[in-house]
Amino acid sequence: MGIETYLSEIADAERPLKTARLSRLSHLDREEQRVLADCWPTLPLERRRAVLERITALAEDNPELDFDAVFLTALHDADAVVRRLAVEGLWEHEGRDLIPELMRLVRADPDAGVRAAAALALGRFVLLAEFDEVRPGDAVRITDTLRAVIDDPAETVEVRGRAVEAIGACSQPWVRGIIERAYTSGDPRLVVSALHAMGRSADRYWLPTLLQEVASADPELRYEAAGALGAIEDPAAVPYLAPLLDDEDREVQEAAIQALGEIGGREAVRLLRRRLADADERVRAAVEAALEQAEFGDDPLGLTL
Repeated sequence: MGIETYLSEIADAERPLKTARLSRLSHLDREEQRVLADCWPTLPLERRRAVLERITALAEDNPELDFDAVFLTALHDADAVVRRLAVEGLWEHEGRDLIPELMRLVRADPDAGVRAAAALALGRFVLLAEFDEVRPGDAVRITDTLRAVIDDPAETVEVRGRAVEAIGACSQPWVRGIIERAYTSGDPRLVVSALHAMGRSADRYWLPTLLQEVASADPELRYEAAGALGAIEDPAAVPYLAPLLDDEDREVQEAAIQALGEIGGREAVRLLRRRLADADERVRAAVEAALEQAEFGDDPLGLTL
């Protein structure tokens, strides 16, 4: 079926939107991308939103599908929800073409939700830059953009927080100062972002802070601290994570389980195995996944007899 014919079908709000047929929008060639760009703004708003939601789910379940051309087109949509869905749909896109688009959205999009999503998405390129997979000039422009957002008092705290999280993976010495200022800001949202950024930094410098926060009265802080300790992978965190296996908050429990799996080692494995008999199926599944990760980390080549 030609792309124009299929887009006409999508435009007809009286016809049901069949998820399976949306695979027609995968791997569009240049001419099909041009047709899509022309037709996309004419589709009904609810259809545009529904298409992005469904192809995002399709791509997660079917990694061979590639809808990036659709998402890239939708970055310029008049609707903020569509633009945000487009940013989120490009979560695996590592092409250089996305960098200026995300910087444009962070700097100038009128919707704070879109700016926040774009700031967080830039974090992927911050991490890639650490592995020299982003051109040096692009890396500088990305971090300059994020720093400008973080330092902008007129920006919303949600957007600034996402920018802090994104820049956390950067190994430049000034990043510690950004994280520290967010952590000591007194703003609960920025404190959460600072803990997340500590994990993304993989910097043992933050261990004392994180070991303190796993005992916080706030479950959101315990959750973020546990996740950050897992990212840093220091065995010293294991005894501090152990009490969280019985945390009253399910998400905190699961964050601690995952963190122990990431850290690995004999004591972490022992703690996890004790939870295999947990009556809760979701907890057992999390423990099994963590044990698999821990055991693989201890013996990645499968040499243990």
